[in-house]
Amino acid sequence: MRVVVRGARDEPRVLGLAVAVSAVYGAGTAAAGWLLGRTTDEVLTPLFAGEPGVGRVDALLAGLALTAVAVVTAVAVALRRMVAGRVFANLQARYRRRLAHQYLRLPIAWHHRHPAGQLLANASSDVEASFMIFNPLPMALGVVVMAVVAAVAMVAADPVLALVGLLSLPAMVVANIAYQRAMSPRVVRAQALRGEVSAMAHESFDGAVVVKTLGREGAETRRFGAAADRLRAANVDVGRTRGAFDPAVEALPGLASLAVLAVGAVRAASGDVGVGAVFTVVYLLAVLASPVRAFGWVLAELPRSAVGFGRVRTVLDARGRTTWGESPLPAGGLSLQMRGVELAHSRETGEDLDAGEVAPRRRDGEAGTAAPGSGAGARVPALRGVDLDVPAGSTTALVGPTGSGKSTLASLAVRLLDPDSGVVRLGGVDARELREGSLPSEVALVPQSTFVFDDTVRENITLGAEVDEGRLRGALETSQAAEFVDALPDGLETRVGERGTSLSGGQRQRLALARALVRDPRLLVLDDATSAVDPAVEAEILTALRRPSAPGAPRPTVLLVAYRRATIALADRVAWMERGRVVDEGTHEELLERRPAYRHLVTAYEEAALAADDGRSTGAGAAPAVAGGRR
Repeated sequence: MRVVVRGARDEPRVLGLAVAVSAVYGAGTAAAGWLLGRTTDEVLTPLFAGEPGVGRVDALLAGLALTAVAVVTAVAVALRRMVAGRVFANLQARYRRRLAHQYLRLPIAWHHRHPAGQLLANASSDVEASFMIFNPLPMALGVVVMAVVAAVAMVAADPVLALVGLLSLPAMVVANIAYQRAMSPRVVRAQALRGEVSAMAHESFDGAVVVKTLGREGAETRRFGAAADRLRAANVDVGRTRGAFDPAVEALPGLASLAVLAVGAVRAASGDVGVGAVFTVVYLLAVLASPVRAFGWVLAELPRSAVGFGRVRTVLDARGRTTWGESPLPAGGLSLQMRGVELAHSRETGEDLDAGEVAPRRRDGEAGTAAPGSGAGARVPALRGVDLDVPAGSTTALVGPTGSGKSTLASLAVRLLDPDSGVVRLGGVDARELREGSLPSEVALVPQSTFVFDDTVRENITLGAEVDEGRLRGALETSQAAEFVDALPDGLETRVGERGTSLSGGQRQRLALARALVRDPRLLVLDDATSAVDPAVEAEILTALRRPSAPGAPRPTVLLVAYRRATIALADRVAWMERGRVVDEGTHEELLERRPAYRHLVTAYEEAALAADDGRSTGAGAAPAVAGGRR
């Protein structure tokens, strides 16, 4: 019922109009029954009997009255359906916008705990299920008016026949309540399984390259097929339950009409009631039968609405929004400083959006599943007591073995994450004290995994912002993307396909870099953002990044995660990370001299090549060389 109240509060005018025209439909339908009874007794029966005082004019007037009622009722039916559909569509649009806004406001850490497929199901099938109840609701409320008017008309026609006929209504209510109770758990399970299937489909389609290259199409088909079969079985169970109850509910008005006809025939034969009265009661019972079923439709939709809105509300009520202060970023060059930064990632998969019913199944060893013995809620340390200084206008390279915390540190630098303890300062200001909206125009991150929208090159770079052609061209040239963009069929207006499928990996990375540079950021964080670009082009890009965007402007501060020796050598300073800590800082040459692990990592390719050459010259084979070159 909270869903109904919420919808009525959000769309009061349109829902009010839908209920009003539904009430007109209900009153008109019931009035038609009363008018038919009066016409039968006062016009048709005397006319057929040839009684004086009743003529064709009376029949014509009665016909016109019935026609007027029918037209009003038909218009009310049409308006009710259109307006009720508008209520449903408006509520869906409203809550999809709210969900999208909430998804964008929630921090990245929250998204890491919730599968993307499940969130897509929230915005599509869950929102639809939440407000599906508003399709039959106006009709059900109009039926209340119809039932009241019909009851008065039946009692006015004959109290005895009205009592016989109206006895079917409590029976229909009982049947509908039993129907709702039987349907509720089945609909809950079916709705939860829709989320599971959506999440699994999104995962499989997103990982299509992995699935196909490893020959796992059959396994994924079976996995998805099993989930689809569970959903099919749940939907069949819902249909079977509906099929069992529908005939019983549909039969009750027919049985009531038969009872009224039997009693009415006896009373009419004895002269206690006229034929018109019997006709009025039977007709009203017949027209009430289908609309009263609207209560059953409402009751049937209540479980789906409750489950769907419960899942939607879990997202809307989710905590963990990023808090902001009122401090602006200082002018000039932008420095980055971290002091005592600690951060741990949660193993939890987050709030159960299915309210404990069915959660998406994970394969053994899949990310997000706690290790044996770790217990739910275990946290994995990512950064431990990190101290880091990146002076304004400098270029600092983050180097370390896989899993040392470089990407996590990069996310902290642009405030995608906040530390559990410690402080991150930008320009000397605590990042948590900055004014909301101050970072996107001054700080940019180009992540490891490049995302390209199914849009034009221009829109992928500007993302809808107003950017003059000079700045756009400058960003393309700095990112070494101008040449390949000019060679595209429509240049900047070329559509690149979903996830940029028409581009190479290096081209996608250069577009992502241009997307960041066009905003002229004062702090640029590159998380292994040029790994798909050949070393010569990478060197040109990084050299161009060190230059001011305009005469007199400060040099951008660059923090880059890198592995290539040539890339690292371009940095002013290097920060060496191990196990979530910055354990050493210095120039590339200094770290080569005093850090054996650093020296081994950045010279691994050269060492592997030398070992391979030695192996070929001695005939020892390449296998030891490759093994020695692993890092």
